Amino acid sequence: MNPSRNKISLPRFLASAAAGRRLAMVTAYDHMWAGIMDEAGVDSILVGDSLSMVVQGRSSTLPVTLDEMIYHGEMVVRAVQRALVVVDMPFMSYQVSTTEAVRNAGRIIKETGADAIKLEGGSIQAETIRAIMQADIPVMAHVGMRPQAVRQLGSMGKVQRDEQQLLADATAAEEAGAFAIVLELVPADIASRITAALSIPTIGIGAGPGCSGQVLVGPDMLGLTPDFKPKFLKHFAELRKSAVSAVQQYVAEVSEGQFPGPEHSHT
Repeated sequence: MNPSRNKISLPRFLASAAAGRRLAMVTAYDHMWAGIMDEAGVDSILVGDSLSMVVQGRSSTLPVTLDEMIYHGEMVVRAVQRALVVVDMPFMSYQVSTTEAVRNAGRIIKETGADAIKLEGGSIQAETIRAIMQADIPVMAHVGMRPQAVRQLGSMGKVQRDEQQLLADATAAEEAGAFAIVLELVPADIASRITAALSIPTIGIGAGPGCSGQVLVGPDMLGLTPDFKPKFLKHFAELRKSAVSAVQQYVAEVSEGQFPGPEHSHT
């Protein structure tokens, strides 16, 4: 095996962050795109509950189920040779009790082969994070704007500015045993101070350059969801435009009898 393709373990992931290297994380939801992201050299792939919106066309992350997360997580893991794979715990898969949270986290790890799970919350989920970690399941926490709390927090794009609460949540997650924390929609200066205060890496999305790493939704960064244009998003490609153009050319060539030609036909 090519040494550059060696699997990124959790200790290696953390060592990279400790050495000051910025970590690149993306979301992927299926075998094909996970393989592309992995080949491109990302450090981590998140099977996000955002698949509820990106893949299923729903208006929030709330409807996606544990079985659906496992289904997509297993596809992603089969494609990945190198990146650390993290799977989101969906809404109500960990909020009922710590016992149920550990059981569901265990299902994700056993049935997908992923490296870790992610759940939303800091202080309010500290006991749950601790219980899952004690079952030898690595946990990535998520503070700031929490999409699963959209009913409570309001708009899913609302920037979180309560520095005292954000730091308390991040610190509680670290003390409970989380190995990393996603900071979502946090002002850059606050995110930088939180990152400096912690001994574990922070992964920012809409939280500025001061985090230990960054995460973006794969289809968003590739320009496949052109109507989604938050301030923090950069399109690194415009694949939807290219795909529409290609299909239009196919339709035209079929309609005009240009495809298939002799070179595409069996004799």
